[in-house]
Amino acid sequence: MRFAADISDLELGDYQRAVRLLLRHPLITSTWPDDRALPRVRRFSAQLRRDLAEAFGYRLELHGSTARLVRTADAFDPDRPAVTRSGRPFDRQRYAYLSLCLAVLGRAGIQITLSELADAVGSDANRIAGLGFDPDSGADRRALVDAVGWLEERGVVRLTDGSSASWAGDPAGGEALYDIARDVVFALFRPPRMLHVDSVGALLERPMSRGGNAERRAAAQAARRAVVESPVVYYADVDPDVANHLRGTALPGDLYRLTGLRTERRAEGILLVDTTRLSVEQFPGAGSVAQAAVLLAVEMADRVVDPDGRRVKRMPAPDPRARQRDLIGQIDAGLPAGRITISADAEPGPPGDVEPTGLAQPAAGPAEPDETRYPFITDSFLRDATAGILARYGSAFGAAWHADPERLRTEAVALLHRFGAVIPVPGGVLVRPLTGRYRNTVAQIRQRALV
Repeated sequence: MRFAADISDLELGDYQRAVRLLLRHPLITSTWPDDRALPRVRRFSAQLRRDLAEAFGYRLELHGSTARLVRTADAFDPDRPAVTRSGRPFDRQRYAYLSLCLAVLGRAGIQITLSELADAVGSDANRIAGLGFDPDSGADRRALVDAVGWLEERGVVRLTDGSSASWAGDPAGGEALYDIARDVVFALFRPPRMLHVDSVGALLERPMSRGGNAERRAAAQAARRAVVESPVVYYADVDPDVANHLRGTALPGDLYRLTGLRTERRAEGILLVDTTRLSVEQFPGAGSVAQAAVLLAVEMADRVVDPDGRRVKRMPAPDPRARQRDLIGQIDAGLPAGRITISADAEPGPPGDVEPTGLAQPAAGPAEPDETRYPFITDSFLRDATAGILARYGSAFGAAWHADPERLRTEAVALLHRFGAVIPVPGGVLVRPLTGRYRNTVAQIRQRALV
């Protein structure tokens, strides 16, 4: 056994829960995500450090009442935003205020009032072109409170008196006092060593491995990272040496030993069957958008294999490397001109049978992104399918969705995109093989019991 070598069979389930906990919550404190999480990690800290470093190239750090998993990033992912307590994704202003709050807390003592924090953040923000902070602006105050709320949820600060909501509504008549957890601040914000880069893309670069064994180890780590961090991994989207490890016999057993989750492999790719809520967002899942997404997947899968319909056009997928370049360009556009100074610490079961899903033309080996052609489904088809879903399952969707079917379609397609089932392109979507997994899904409406 390469992983969990010193863990007995009796403790293996608890160890696997600790691994899953760290993969889902890279920052764990005495209160986040709950008061039982940190003891679970500390119980197996030595073995976790070894296994997470060897399996994924991650670094586990423990400071006081804080555990932080420092991940190795292979690409920038725009689909994992920080969110407010109400579930709204952070915008640039909130991200900037969050960073400035951490910088201020790193210089503060053991307590701080919200007005003192706002003054310090405002002083820094007003020196940044295009940002600023106006204490008389309700929008600016709400954005700061959202950033502080994110920190409060994770135990960076703890409210001891007052209310942030009252301060946001009226800073003259409201106030909030916070205790500062310095070990958590240190885990999140630690910029003693600096490096100079011309683009944030440089944060993804690593020294070239020397020797065949080192290169194979790095490729195996990248393969395991891809499976635990992505809903589905397609062989066509990764480097050939990583694809070889994804196809190998060792990877499913290693991941099962570490996480207790089994993999599902097909001719086009591999996924980790998430039966324990490893990921924050679930698919299929509850809610109108998730239900509409599954039903749209069924409609698209049926359209692709319909022998009586018009032949579906197939198109190559956009180069994922181009998407990364565009994303890096968007990030770089918000950074100061010239050379950029960034903290170095910011760097961030047996297998199943292999069988094709029938929705994509499987490649014989690791293919370039433009060698695989996917079925193209038009926006007009998706609109008609959404209207049909609302008509057939009307009672399952609220009045707001019936009044705005275009929003339902847009959000359902976005969910399918986040989980690797489709690729949005101008005029429609490209259907990826994962969609075929839901081809035979049958939906039923549960009747509400009469009271």
